[in-house]
Amino acid sequence: MVFNRRTLYIITALFLTNVLFGQAVDSSRIVRVLTYNILHGKTLKGDFDLDLIASVISEAKPDLVALQEVDYKTNRSKKYDLVTELGFRTQMSPLFSRAMYYDDGEYGEGILSNYTFLTTKNHPLPYTEGKEPRSAAEVNVVIASGDTIRFVGTHLDHEADDYNRFIQAKELDRVVRRDDLPTILVGDLNETPENRGMQLLFKYWERSFADNAFTFPSDEPIKKIDYVLYHPARRWRVLEKRVIDERVASDHRPVLVVLELLPGN
Repeated sequence: MVFNRRTLYIITALFLTNVLFGQAVDSSRIVRVLTYNILHGKTLKGDFDLDLIASVISEAKPDLVALQEVDYKTNRSKKYDLVTELGFRTQMSPLFSRAMYYDDGEYGEGILSNYTFLTTKNHPLPYTEGKEPRSAAEVNVVIASGDTIRFVGTHLDHEADDYNRFIQAKELDRVVRRDDLPTILVGDLNETPENRGMQLLFKYWERSFADNAFTFPSDEPIKKIDYVLYHPARRWRVLEKRVIDERVASDHRPVLVVLELLPGN
């Protein structure tokens, strides 16, 4: 039998899939996750372009999206409810979670979902006086397999002094890792992997990237500060991971991770 190049590619891909995963992937347990700091809708061209941001999100075909730097009816964002506008453009369910009042509106986290929300929660995170308040948005959803999972998006402090990030990471771990419910924790954590806030999280949360693929700034990335983490490690398997090469829509590159939820023990 003579094999052409395409046939050999397919056979090789199937072989590697069996070697890597040891079993067929259950499509009902696959969750496509995107984290994206959207710079309150402002592109690197200096304009306000929600259609561009929405197209970046839609092209990744995510099931769950965590958005950071999200405005709710602020003056600088033309009084738009950004996550609702993006939900309309991407045909996903939107949720806004306030971190603080700002510019005659609100500022915080956003979540977009292809699943309905079973529960939602806003976790305020600690910060020292005079610094910017931060929060984490949590949703519980039921995926196609019938399993319930937890999805949490956050944006930690951006100051050079890492004290606030450290206490925020510690509180974040405490309030989110409270049981064995399969959980995905994502966001702009404003720390590179060697910093103490990330080292604390890495003790309990599995990282989707073994390497430190750079995510910021979007035009010429020089550091990794955007993450997709998961817990417990035994319940998740990474099928795909990539930093999307998008250089205009925001100052961060979006990060896409495809996970498979494994059956519980």
